[in-house]
Amino acid sequence: MIGKFIVFEGVEGGGKTTQIQLLQNWLLYKKQSNKLLSKFIDLEVIVTREPGGTKLGQALRVLLLNTDISGEQIQERAELLLYAADRSQHIENLIKPYLEKGAIVLCDRFTDSTIAYQGYGRGLDLDLIQKLNHIATGGLKSDLTFWLDIDVKIGLTRAKNRGKIDRMEQADIQFHKRVQKGYQELAKSNPSIVRIDANLTIDKVQEQIQEVMRKKLIEWT
Repeated sequence: MIGKFIVFEGVEGGGKTTQIQLLQNWLLYKKQSNKLLSKFIDLEVIVTREPGGTKLGQALRVLLLNTDISGEQIQERAELLLYAADRSQHIENLIKPYLEKGAIVLCDRFTDSTIAYQGYGRGLDLDLIQKLNHIATGGLKSDLTFWLDIDVKIGLTRAKNRGKIDRMEQADIQFHKRVQKGYQELAKSNPSIVRIDANLTIDKVQEQIQEVMRKKLIEWT
């Protein structure tokens, strides 16, 4: 595949949605005046998310994150399988087709979220999750992952200040600390994960991301 797949990860309230949009704008609107981006004048930059990147995924997102959908608690293994179903559909119907066209795909969450949330957070077997991720992705991996590392308490406060919180955001603080631990362990073992200090202002966070992107664009060209 000739495109590039860039993933944003992190605990709740880290600002992934905002930073993805800012990076898309930077790639799309500043490329004509930036020598590093001159090769990508006609490049598509696609923003997507998990869960919810396809029509099926949107329905699964409601099931996974809406606390009022049925009043029935989603079991942990069922939750894991629903995320895998969303990912499989997402890759085949959206991510791979755009990568094959040469686009840059910016994705809010991917396989690391499943390891961090369902593995470290829920305590499900990590080997099982790795195998299921491989089945769902067909072996597709990100070219670059930005880990927006923020203090758990600060992130949850930000999430709550946005308004109604979803099912994941409602989990207790210990769950989110385990998720954070998962990201820390993943970053130690995966050189494609770049830590970004997300405790800073929006502009400072974006500056870090753009600096990494400048270096990557040189490497990729």
